Parts: sequence; C-alpha cells; structure tokens
Amino acid sequence: MFTKLAQVRERYLALRRQLEDGSVYADPALAARLLKEQKELQPVAETYALWERARADLDAAAELQKDPDPDMRAMADEERRAAGARMAALEQQLKLLLLPRDRDDDKSVIVEIRSGVGGEEAALFAADLFRMYSMYAERRHFSVEVMNENRTELGGVREISFAVEGRGAWARFKFESGTHRVQRVPDTESQGRIQTSAATVAVLPEAEEVEIDLNPADLQIDTFRSGGAGGQHVNKTESAIRITHLPTGTVVECQDERSQHKNKDRAMKLLRSRLYQREREKQDALRAGLRRDQVGSGDRSGRIRTYNFPQGRLTDHRIGLTLYKLEQVMNGDLDELVDALTAADQAEKLKASQEVPN
Repeated sequence: MFTKLAQVRERYLALRRQLEDGSVYADPALAARLLKEQKELQPVAETYALWERARADLDAAAELQKDPDPDMRAMADEERRAAGARMAALEQQLKLLLLPRDRDDDKSVIVEIRSGVGGEEAALFAADLFRMYSMYAERRHFSVEVMNENRTELGGVREISFAVEGRGAWARFKFESGTHRVQRVPDTESQGRIQTSAATVAVLPEAEEVEIDLNPADLQIDTFRSGGAGGQHVNKTESAIRITHLPTGTVVECQDERSQHKNKDRAMKLLRSRLYQREREKQDALRAGLRRDQVGSGDRSGRIRTYNFPQGRLTDHRIGLTLYKLEQVMNGDLDELVDALTAADQAEKLKASQEVPN
C-alpha cells in the first residue's frame, strides 16, 4: 500500500508542477484533463501527508522517551500514543481512498419504479416512493425530469421512469435498486387491518451516446397515442414512442411529452441506460468471479427494505439497519440511510481486497 501511496504523491506533485506552468493552459483540453486527475489524487496525497506527519511525531516521541527526566518520558509516552492513534485512523482512511472507485459515481441516473403485489395500495406506495426520491433529489440539488408514467384513478403509479440529473446522482441513488415492501393500513380499509404491498425500483446510470452505440437497424420504433388515468392528458396525435432493441428484446416507452421528437429523445436515453446497465452488470460479474456484492447488487427480485407505517419504522435488510424516522425518510431525508449503505459497501470491498486467494 505504501509503495502505491508514494507513487500517488509523486504523480500529484508532478501534476502541481505542470499546472503551475502557465503554458499548459494553451491547450484547454490538456489542462482540463490534468486538473481532473489532480482533483482525483488530492484526497489521497493530502491524507498521506497527514499520515507521514503523524509518523514523524511518533518517531520524535520515541526519541523523547530516552530522556532521563521522568516527566519528559511521561509526556513523550502520551504523545506517542496520540500519534499512533492518528496513524491508525489515517491508515484506515487511506485504505478506503485506494479502493477502486465506481466509474459511474459522478453520473446522472434514470430511476424506474413499478407497483408490485398489493393492487391499488401498491400503486399508491409506488407514488410515495417517487415523491420521496423527488424530495431527496431536491435536497441534494439534483433536478428531476419525468420520462414516462402510468397513473391510476386514485393517483397511484403503475410505473414511472424519471431522470435525476446532477453530478454524483449515481453515488447517492445506486443502492435503491430492489423490492421495497410497505406495511400500513390502506385508506380504503374500514377494519383497520394492516396490508403488505410492494414496489420494485431499478436505478440505471445514464449512458452517453459514445458509450452505447445504437445501430438504427437494431431498433423497431412504434408510435401510439398516449393516455392517462380517467381520460386525462389524452393526446389525439400519435406522439408516444415505443422502441424495441431487437438483439436484446429490450422495450422502452415514453409518452410524457406531447412532442413525438422529445419522447423519442427520452426513450433513446432510457434505452441506452438500460443497455449500459446490462453491460455493466455483465462486466462486474466477470470481474468479481460471479461473486455478488452484499450491498447494491441491483437484484430486483430481492426484498431490500421494509417501510412499517404503524411503528414509524424503516428497516434495510441488506445491512440490518433500522431507523425510527419513517416520516422524515418519506419526506426525502435519506442521507443517513445512504451513508450507512455506502459505508457497508466500502467495508465489504475493503474486506474483499484483503482476502488472500487460495
């Protein structure tokens, strides 16, 4: 690890020297690339500098312990323990900083929510999840754009797709994929009985055109009239778009806009993201030797979380975390949950990186 840290420091210092030379800015693309690399290496280089300072303090304290004065030795012993504790904490931090970074963390995302078992109550819960994610996105200063939705008469959501735009959206949303279960008394339940319903969530990193090259010959594009619950928002022109990717059988629809051109653009964005996620999962499985991560596997068949309204309790089953702040969570206060999932994911990756193959 320390060999790699020394290499990172040398590269960071070399970048600083390059960027201090004004001539590098004559090539804006090169300057931008060097600035980006420097920004990525900065946390590691600065933390390593703090570790070296702590080690120097430890060495100085060790020298002081040779002093014949017992008071000086006692002070040196205290300084040695403090420096050792700082070094241990910084080493742990450095191990996390050196973990391979998720290549998609800075990307925007597309989120798809579908109601599951539970009929209208499941659709209402799906609508609640959309509201929760929209409010969370607002807290994080991301923008939300609905791409496609299918609502029920009572305002529930059978399915909805929406983009969350902003740097770092994938890092904050990627652990939401899976089955979300709700336990509550539906408004239509006269006996006060608790009903269990579910909705599934899929989160896809937004793919650029350069990442997923779509051959027009592989696409079947159909148009149809969009419609909404209760006859609302019915479009009398065929502006809704359905695109089928023939090689994989992937089908996407977009009917939220009255413009066929806008719907097609959004449908293509959604298709690219689905195909990119498909390829990402394939590569990740190959790299991991088919070993599934305990956190954030994206397996929508697995129940990941339960929202118990009568008890005001939320439980994330992947990491065994229970929070008694359900109302706040449903109003978009997800940071404590996301931070815990991120920490668990890092711990699992750190454990995997330290395992010695047989």
